[in-house]
Amino acid sequence: MVTAIVFVTADVARIPEAAGAIADLDGVTEVYSVTGEIDLVVMVRVRELDDVATVVTEHLDKVPGVLSTQTHVAFRTYSRHDLEAAFAIGF
Repeated sequence: MVTAIVFVTADVARIPEAAGAIADLDGVTEVYSVTGEIDLVVMVRVRELDDVATVVTEHLDKVPGVLSTQTHVAFRTYSRHDLEAAFAIGF
């Protein structure tokens, strides 16, 4: 499984519609509206690295209101949930 975090700059007047359309894309698991220099943070979870390119360049970039994207591919995931599960083995 490949996880990518995509930062989206959007037309401010179209953020709600763009976020909804992005959330409906296959491979997108979450969309967050955020403060700061970017408008949306999109979590993409797909089977292969090539699938990230498909989701971002063939679908997400074409959503009306999306002005630009920056894609970051995760190498590893560290979370409290993962650590608790690892230490709970056998209990």
